[in-house]
Amino acid sequence: MTSPADTASAPLGPSSQASTAPVLDNSAREILKGTLVPVQVPAVGDEPAGGIVKLGTIRQLVLGPGDTDAVRDRLADAERQDEGAAPVSTGTLELLKTFEDPRVPALRPDLTAISRIPAHELAAFAEALIDERTEHMKRVETADAPEVIGRSAQALNAAAVALRALRAGTATPPIGMLNLERIEMVPVGIQRGELVSTIPLAPGEETAVTYKEWSVTSREFTTIVTDSLEEISETGVTDNTDLAQSTSSQSQHSNQFNITGTVQGGIPIISGSATTGFTAQGSESTSATESIKHARTTTQKASSRSRREHKVTISTTTETGTSQTSTRVLKNTNNNNPIRIDYFSLMRKWRVRLYRYGLRLTYDIVVPEPGAAMRRAHAELKTLRAQQGPFVFDVKRSDIITDRVNQDGHPDPNGIPKYQWLAERHGVSVRAYPAEPAPVTKTAPAETDGGWWFLDAEFDVPGDTRIREIRLDAQIGKDDSADKMNFDVIGSRIEAGWQNQTQALVIRDHKIMSVTANVPFMQGYTGHHKVTFFFHHSERVLCRLTVHLDLTPEAIEQWRTDVWNALHDAAQAKHFAQQQEIAARIAAIEEQLANVDTLTLRREESDEIMKCVLKFILGTDFDFMPANVLAAFVAANVDLQHGIGFDQPNLGLTPEQWTLLRQHEDVIRFINQAIEWENVVTFLYSYFWDVPSSWPFIRQLRHPDPTRQAFLRAGSARVVLTVRKGWEERWMRYAEGGSIGASIPAPYLSIAREIAAYDDRNYPGIPPANPARAAAHLQDAVYTTSSVDIAPSGNPVNIKVADSSGFVVGLPVVIDVEDERHIQEAQTITAIPDAKTITVAKLTFAHRGTQAPVPILQPSEKGALIAEWNEYTPSSGTDIAVTSNLGDIS
Repeated sequence: MTSPADTASAPLGPSSQASTAPVLDNSAREILKGTLVPVQVPAVGDEPAGGIVKLGTIRQLVLGPGDTDAVRDRLADAERQDEGAAPVSTGTLELLKTFEDPRVPALRPDLTAISRIPAHELAAFAEALIDERTEHMKRVETADAPEVIGRSAQALNAAAVALRALRAGTATPPIGMLNLERIEMVPVGIQRGELVSTIPLAPGEETAVTYKEWSVTSREFTTIVTDSLEEISETGVTDNTDLAQSTSSQSQHSNQFNITGTVQGGIPIISGSATTGFTAQGSESTSATESIKHARTTTQKASSRSRREHKVTISTTTETGTSQTSTRVLKNTNNNNPIRIDYFSLMRKWRVRLYRYGLRLTYDIVVPEPGAAMRRAHAELKTLRAQQGPFVFDVKRSDIITDRVNQDGHPDPNGIPKYQWLAERHGVSVRAYPAEPAPVTKTAPAETDGGWWFLDAEFDVPGDTRIREIRLDAQIGKDDSADKMNFDVIGSRIEAGWQNQTQALVIRDHKIMSVTANVPFMQGYTGHHKVTFFFHHSERVLCRLTVHLDLTPEAIEQWRTDVWNALHDAAQAKHFAQQQEIAARIAAIEEQLANVDTLTLRREESDEIMKCVLKFILGTDFDFMPANVLAAFVAANVDLQHGIGFDQPNLGLTPEQWTLLRQHEDVIRFINQAIEWENVVTFLYSYFWDVPSSWPFIRQLRHPDPTRQAFLRAGSARVVLTVRKGWEERWMRYAEGGSIGASIPAPYLSIAREIAAYDDRNYPGIPPANPARAAAHLQDAVYTTSSVDIAPSGNPVNIKVADSSGFVVGLPVVIDVEDERHIQEAQTITAIPDAKTITVAKLTFAHRGTQAPVPILQPSEKGALIAEWNEYTPSSGTDIAVTSNLGDIS
């Protein structure tokens, strides 16, 4: 074991203090620090030890169903071939098999059982598992299954890393020593510093020196006045439709459709307005025999609210200053020799002492991602910032169709029209697709005289429609002549069945076709039209036209435009609202991250380190809140979001749930008591020890506090757990054996006991407040040596020393150094006979002062003085001298 005395020079006594200036003890400053010293532990073979290291190895193996049986078979085959003993016992295989099924974690072996696994058996198991997974990797490499190959490679890598960690952990146990140290700085005087300025004066010369001193105080007062104004506007849209027919002599139909819409809105940095309009008019007149009038008025109103804010910041800055100016006249009264006036700065002198006041056992662990929980806020910030951006509308006008789709937007004959699906997705109501236009009919009766006769049928095609086809119903009588009857629709294709008829002609629902092409007659026509019929050798005719209509492309496009505009406006308003919410959330998170005091930051980091340590030691089986207990709280309507779940008169937990909740109670209590969390040392490792995919994000993490930024960017951390004084042996038994009373190898117990004994001997610490009125106190340690041989004795022993001044009767002294002899001891001084002798109550070991002077130290309340030096800091004072020696000026 490495001796604590090997890490520093011999303590310094009072004789080393060279300064005689008054010491201002009340102005002392202290800085706490520590020195970590590794401990070399002899090999212990396969004795029960290394419980935490072995448990970590088993977890890293990531055992799955069937892994243990596969390793068992592989080892059995190797045993038959080599005709030797199996390298892994059946008990070890059965214990490792329990880690394949995580359904009941509490039934897994505890740390005590794991510590009893021989290290060579666990290593042999890991090697066989690596061979098994290597063969499996070769088998799956030929298959076209990237996921299977990836899982196989990951399992093989985990086993290899676990074996490497096991060998490193068992070869060098993670224990050490931490020397608790304190730097004490006390001002001890003022000394002349460097040369600031010099004024040379010739013989008899006189000059004026002006000295000016000023101070400025600045005060700023800021007032922010905010004025807000809300405006509400209302826009009306009116739709009028009038239809009139006159029976007397005139019929007039007029249709006027007006749409005017104004939309205005915005957010503080973006505003916009849009105005659209559409007007269509039509009228016609004809003769009729009846009168009908219908009027309809529809009024729609839409309101909008706008908010305007006006902020005025008034800042008042007041600066007050004082200035003192003094002028001195300097004259060289010597008429023969020149002189020089030198100005020097005054430096404050500090006495710096390094005390060592304690020794603690340490235990090293490495935890991944110590700042993982604190990165969540930064990850949310990155996600929110990625959502910021200009408005982009991804719906095209061609997407406004009536084809039916399902809830996912895929074609489905039983679904809803796609434009309605888009409207539901954007949360807006849109105009329905225009209804199918009603057919227009026109009846034209006439009585002919048998000769050539022309009959006109006039009709109007309503606005926004066009002719799809015209169907004819006719009944034509034959006159009394012997000539054949002919009938035709002027401009259409001549039908053979209508020519050269010898009897009456009856036509039912006949589609009139065009002459020039195989398309319906007058297809696509709009407006007012006249169809002329030709008769020859006919009498009493009746013709009725049924005009079937389609919507015009312009009407469909206008409907599509209206729907697209409604969807666009809704999406834009939603986008602006979301951008405002995102900006507010970003501002809130940034304020939450920045406005935290330094002490709170350090406390949060300490809590995260403690959480990582608990997870590392207790493993994946440990849960801060078991899932079924959390479900019970949720079922009981407990407020879990604000951390007041246990502030209830009745939690409603079953005994089984309480058992799970308290499953790790003893271990948690022991860890929190055994570790000095205020002295835990953390070494942060760089970002590249984290998952490679997270490197770009981690490198960009920024924080105003540099310590918090380093904590956030740490890929892993080495945590040196400082064991509390008096808990050394129990912690060593737990860490190596798995329980507080476990049996562990002798070297581990020896290290724990030696560290505790050394701390008791050399660092008594601060005594009780008032143990007795005559209690002895010693502020600073006293040191001397003895050059004589001292024999052990159970009676008081007189020891010849170099100097006994400063020693106090009733306090212990530490005799000799701690090394491989282990003869250092602490005994109480019972008397000080003279300036060269001290008397101790007894001696346990022999000390050979004739071979090497035996150090004798009386520890103080402050601790052992390890080193002492002086530091200098500038002050505001100035010193003056006349013709200083140039060799002494720095």
